[in-house]
Amino acid sequence: MSGPGDEDEDALLLREAEKIVTAIGRMFPGLCEVVLHDLRDPEHAVRTIENNLSGRDIGDPATELGLARIADPAYPDVLQNYPNRFPDGRPAKSTSIGIRNGAGHYVAAICLNLDVSLFAVVSRSLAQLVATEEPDQPVRESLNSRSTGELRSAVEEFASAHGQTPRGLGASARRELVRSLRARGFLEVRHSVRTLTDLLGVSRATVYNDLR
Repeated sequence: MSGPGDEDEDALLLREAEKIVTAIGRMFPGLCEVVLHDLRDPEHAVRTIENNLSGRDIGDPATELGLARIADPAYPDVLQNYPNRFPDGRPAKSTSIGIRNGAGHYVAAICLNLDVSLFAVVSRSLAQLVATEEPDQPVRESLNSRSTGELRSAVEEFASAHGQTPRGLGASARRELVRSLRARGFLEVRHSVRTLTDLLGVSRATVYNDLR
């Protein structure tokens, strides 16, 4: 509550806060309810309301949170992104900002109540839009172009996983590697076969035989 002699300052703070509430509300029409509470008069606290999503009126009493601020000067200045619910059941995400005067007393609070029900619908739609199904196909498609450097890395990783150098791979492991590289699109890289022959220490004919 305000102390004696603070009336002019308190009124100024409320007028300035009212500008903020109006501007934020008009930036998010239909999405975010923005309310200015005058905590000096808890029975008629609602002073300004933009995007009225809760059905409240000017002059309605303070909420439980507002009353808690009035009762406890140590109450947090800002409560950020807490879950809430509109009277009709729609979920909301709320933020409450307490405004103090020079004496440290709470004079007002700006409360933002975002209607998240609209975003939940959009989120479900986006999830369905980006969902994919695992196709019944023998080759996994990759949309990124491969490079010679990636080919070398793939060969070295395969050989390392088998406890060998690329040139130390046995015929069976080498065939597995070559066929895996083809399935992953590495053999589309320019000079890929020549790179493979250098890495594996085999002839071009051997690489082509491994692919059969």
